[in-house]
Amino acid sequence: MYISVVIPVYGCREALPELHRRLTESVGKLTNDYEIILVNDNCPQKSWEVIEQICAEDEHVVGLEMSRNFGQLKATLAGLDYSTGDWVVVMDCDLQDRPEEIINLYNKAQEGYDFVVARREHRQDSRMKVWVSDVFYSIYSFATGVKYDPSLCNFSICSRKVIDNYCKMRELHRGFTMYLLWMGFRWTALNVDHNERYAGQSGYNFKKRMHMALELLTSQSDKLLRITAITGMVISLISFLFVLITVIRFFTMNISMGYSSIVAMISLMGGLTIMAVGIVGIYVGNIFMEVKHRPLYIVRTVLNRKDDENHDQ
Repeated sequence: MYISVVIPVYGCREALPELHRRLTESVGKLTNDYEIILVNDNCPQKSWEVIEQICAEDEHVVGLEMSRNFGQLKATLAGLDYSTGDWVVVMDCDLQDRPEEIINLYNKAQEGYDFVVARREHRQDSRMKVWVSDVFYSIYSFATGVKYDPSLCNFSICSRKVIDNYCKMRELHRGFTMYLLWMGFRWTALNVDHNERYAGQSGYNFKKRMHMALELLTSQSDKLLRITAITGMVISLISFLFVLITVIRFFTMNISMGYSSIVAMISLMGGLTIMAVGIVGIYVGNIFMEVKHRPLYIVRTVLNRKDDENHDQ
């Protein structure tokens, strides 16, 4: 298998036939030895029915049905685990990633790169979504100490060795492009056109985005703990100086300490203590989830593969 295309499917049932048509045309220009892996992440629009039909009509298409919704990144991991291609493409199902760009990504990779990531020059998303993304990646870059370009996306092509090493990382809270960059293989970015969604709406609302951002930050960096410790030290020093000044004024200037300042200081310290405990609790919670060693996903059904028996990873 020369090229594998891995696509998590959620909330874009109407786009699947057109996606399959354009993928077949684009990848077919590179090779006849390819597979398209459609991973149904328990799509509420019953996309699995469409995937079954496509698999019945085209033996190049492999269908994976997850037992429940595990999230985009874990669905992507499932597709990567099942992929067999020497080169593996990852893209979204809503046709914002143009299948025709796969040829450009592949040709760029042949210049000696282990993987090539698409850079969206002109994103077809709302200003709020772009702004939130920019803010998150600025914070992420600060927390991890690695400069990250927010215009990069999951749309990419990777060599087999890159995918094999990515699949070895079985962490519960995971990224894709960030992990690729962390591994340190030779890579580059390629500017691509970014289309509007073919149909449907994104499954990532503001709440889900914030939850994912918190997971990535606390699982990839301990800088929040460091900042909390430094903040506690600074506040303790300021509080000590405040108390010292108040005592001096009480004895030299006959000024009453007053209950309002004491209550304010107690409230401040109490709030900071609760915040610090909460941050530590998040990290402890991450450890608790990791040590269970549960499978990251469970596949219910596999179509068009010889090893289509049910199993989990």
